Amino acid sequence: MLPLNLPGFDAKVIRKDGKPVIFDPLRRKYVALTPEEWVRQHFINYLMTERKYPKDLLANEITINLNNTTKRCDTIVYNRFLNPVMVIEYKAPSVMVKKTVFDQIARYNISLRVPYLIVSNGLEHFCCKIDYENQVYDFLGQIPFYDTLDI
Repeated sequence: MLPLNLPGFDAKVIRKDGKPVIFDPLRRKYVALTPEEWVRQHFINYLMTERKYPKDLLANEITINLNNTTKRCDTIVYNRFLNPVMVIEYKAPSVMVKKTVFDQIARYNISLRVPYLIVSNGLEHFCCKIDYENQVYDFLGQIPFYDTLDI
């Protein structure tokens, strides 16, 4: 797999039915090793080890209802009251992060109304904080530590 702009870690990769799979510690199972999944596993490892996000407050592939349709968020971060506070969208490293990606995560946020959104393709990472009261958002210079989130 392609090197990413994230810290490396000892990923548990095996072959199952002749195809590579990677262990997802949040879902507690092996999942197909796609380029997007490679990014997801590196990013959640980064959040847990470098940014001190509690493993028990992270969830992958969460289904939400949006305008009578079912959508799946790549990762949701919760606060200690189990309210969602961040939605993270991953793309393969070959996918450029552009407006359409932010449009996708913004649509998910219509129902969740979280204060933080992150998009990463493993090479570039963008985090914004939403101020609903003033109807503005600011891009942050870095991914915040969990204990500094304004939640």
